[in-house]
Order: sequence, then structure tokens, then C-alpha cells
Amino acid sequence: MSLKEKLQSSYIAFEDHLEADSPLHDLRTAAMKSFEDQGFPSKKDEAWKYTSLNSLLKVDYSVFPNGENAIELKDVKKYFLHEIDTYKLVFIDGVYSSFLSETTHDTIDVCLMSSALNKAKYKPIIETYFNKVATKESLTSLNTAFTKEGAYIRIPKHKEAQKPIEIINFSTGNEAATLLQPRNLIVVEENAHVQIIERHQSLSKNAVLTNSVTEIFAEKRANVDYYKIQNDKENASLIDSTYVSQERDSICSVHTFSFGGKLTRNNLNFRQLGEGCDSILNGVTIIEGKQHVDHNTLVHHIAENCESHQDYKGIFDESSTGVFNGKVYVEKDAQKLDAFQQNNNILISDKATINAKPQLEIFADDVRCSHGCTIGQLDEEALFYLRSRGIAMKEARALLMYAFANTVLESVKIPELKTRINKLIANKIGVNLGFQV
Repeated sequence: MSLKEKLQSSYIAFEDHLEADSPLHDLRTAAMKSFEDQGFPSKKDEAWKYTSLNSLLKVDYSVFPNGENAIELKDVKKYFLHEIDTYKLVFIDGVYSSFLSETTHDTIDVCLMSSALNKAKYKPIIETYFNKVATKESLTSLNTAFTKEGAYIRIPKHKEAQKPIEIINFSTGNEAATLLQPRNLIVVEENAHVQIIERHQSLSKNAVLTNSVTEIFAEKRANVDYYKIQNDKENASLIDSTYVSQERDSICSVHTFSFGGKLTRNNLNFRQLGEGCDSILNGVTIIEGKQHVDHNTLVHHIAENCESHQDYKGIFDESSTGVFNGKVYVEKDAQKLDAFQQNNNILISDKATINAKPQLEIFADDVRCSHGCTIGQLDEEALFYLRSRGIAMKEARALLMYAFANTVLESVKIPELKTRINKLIANKIGVNLGFQV
């Protein structure tokens, strides 16, 4: 039985356990039909030209892992941003862990998607926002069909989350192979502010495939600061689809740090619906072995007087593969905007590969749009200069790599998170520099 066939039969069982009058019944059914019609994406699809899922689709995944598996805090504390106080939404094999979590309904809502889907008081928000910006792409539709649990975050008008919010999905590996499909809904209302950190972490060497979907709505003058930390084990794969809808004068930044995992695909789509929007998409990728990271971004400029800034840096070693497919689409009425896109890559090994495809589609005539891409190796003259000052080759290479990633790290607004990312980069490079960039 193929994975697609298994999912089709599993969906029938999944629906049998849901209430027939569920407000999402028709939506789930339509989403499953969409997935059945499209199937899994392949390299025949232009957007997946450089990323194949064939090796992942041969695995016999458990679609419904068995219950909540206990995890002790001391064993996973290192994955939390424990240096500061945070709200926490923790899921173990797709099941909410109340022991490891800290939720709130005090002026803001930091709670569970299952609660929002099933309680009447959340119905207006669900009807207004759920699945309204996510596309009908096959894997997003698959997630919609199986939506059950995830993070529900709502920041009301003129409110600010007083501390960052962590969303962490653990996979225990108690199953030989596990398929997880978390769904997050984040609504940041007018003039509200929130900082969110998201992480998917496997705790064993068993295979796990996570098909995650997140919808973010930034209303007028809202400020959303979102960070994705991807540093998983070698048999963990992640397909992360994030959809952002922005209203007038809102600011939304998404930082993606990809340091590990078998295959990682980041689909990041922004829609600017009102004037004065600012969208920031930054990323750092450092991988090795046969790891594969694919960044697929889209910024859709619909309104005028807006800005978007993309800055992605990649460092690829051994036989690793990187993909950057970034697109800026400017509608006819999106005049007087500034769109910037940059992708720079360093190949440490002759066997490493990067496929870069920056794109601009512009239908307005009064705009400033630019894009650029570089692929190369470490500067030999700079290495020679550092070596001539008594710096060993390993540390000299690390210094250049740190300098290369610095522009992205500078925009991290949580100091403790910036320190953590610096340590992760140092570990990936294999040195302890004793300072931060």
C-alpha cells in the first residue's frame, strides 16, 4: 500500500471519530479531495523541480501515533529557550503536553487548536481566519484534512504578549516511523505585538516526517516577530508551509535557521493586502552530509507604498544540497513599493550543490525592485590575511563564515535567542570563537 493510499484509508477512520456536524466537516472533505486529485508533489512540478520526496514516500509511517509519551523536562530542557520566561505550547507525538506547557487566557490567548475548533466562544475567529490564507497546494490540503491539534494564538487589539511564545513539537520515536501534521493559527489584531519561536525536534534516530501548516494574520499596525529553529536529527524531515496575511501598516518578520534534518522544505508565502506593509524574510542555512534544505518564498504585493526584504545565506558542506526559489510578485496597483531580495551561498565542498532561482514578476511601473544571487567559496585572500595574523585555518574559516551570516543575525530581536543561535552556528562550524556577532 502506497503512502497516499494509506492516508486515504486513514482519513476515513479519522472522520468516523469526528462529530458529523463538525464545522470543519465540509472543509476537511474538500481538502482531502484536493489532495487525492493532486497527490504528492514531484519534480515534474516547477516549484519542486530541485526537491524529490521519493525517498520519504517509501517509508511506512504511523499516521496516528499511540497517545502521549511521557518526557522528563531534564531530558528536553536544552531545546527550550530556558534563559528567559516564555509561554510554551509543547506537543509530544502530536499530543499536547500540559506538564511541559504554559498557556494563558489573561488578556491574550495562547492555547490549543483543538480547543479553538471545538468551543463555541472561538467560533467567530475560526470562521473568520481558519484556512483563509492557506493555499490548496496538495500538502497543505493534506494537513487541512487531518487538522486536529496545534497552536492557537490570538493577541487582541492594542495588546502585547509580555513574553515570547514557544511552539515545540517533539517526536519520541516510539514508532518505527511517524507522520505528524500540526496546524497553527496565529491572529495578531490591530496594533498588537507578539514574538514566537517554533521548533520541531526528534528525540530518536527513527524516521519522522512533519507536514506543518501555520497561518499568520497581522491586522492594521500589528507587529509579528517569528523565528523558526530547524536543527533536527538525520532521519527527521520537515515540510513547513507558513502563510502570512498583512493589513495596513503591519510589520511581519520571519527568520528561518536551518541547521539539520534529512530533508527540509520551507514554503513561506506573504500577502500584503494594505498600504504601508513591511515584510522581512531572513534565513541562514548551514548543512552537511547528504542533508537537503529548500527555501521556497513568495511575497505577493497587492497594495501600494509597501516594502519587502529577503536575505538568505547558505553554507553547504560535503554532499549537502540547498535550494532557494524566491519570487516577488507585484500587482498592477502596487505602486511606489520597495522590494529587495538577496540570496548568497558558500560551497565548502566540491560535492555540495546549490540551486538558486530568484524571480521578479512586476506589473506596476513606479516601483523599486532588485534581486541578486551569489554562489562561491571562501575568499582565499581573506583567509590568507587572517592566517598571516596568526589565526589557525579552522578558526579563520569560521570567522569568515560568521561574518557571512552576520547580516541575518543582526535582525534577531530576542537577545537570548541570538546567543543560542550563535552557539548553534559555532557547533555547526566546529569551533568556539568566544564572542558573538
